[in-house]
Amino acid sequence: MNVVLWVVQAVLAAMFVASGLSKLVQSKEQLAGRYAWVEDFSARTVRLIGVPEVAGGIGLVVPLLAPLAATGLALLMALAAAVHVRRREPAAVGITAVLLTLTVLVAWGRFGPYGS
Repeated sequence: MNVVLWVVQAVLAAMFVASGLSKLVQSKEQLAGRYAWVEDFSARTVRLIGVPEVAGGIGLVVPLLAPLAATGLALLMALAAAVHVRRREPAAVGITAVLLTLTVLVAWGRFGPYGS
């Protein structure tokens, strides 16, 4: 199970860092093509969302920070799911639910029986 958690953490880390960096370096207009939800938020807020994604992604691969990073990212995914539900975006809700589930799995594993 420890190996499974590390694999999940590495995949999540890559995904969150890539997603967060895109929000930090691309304009709101560039992001609107990939993320429909950016229409509802200011450019500053979109960039602000990228910060915890990058920090959480990095934290997932630092053993002492992994459970906290996973918990923070799970909270972020719960909020993202709420936005997608409100916008009636079922595909985005599904993707977000998978990411939420995986971050909760990592938090449970690292806080609990498979702590690093």
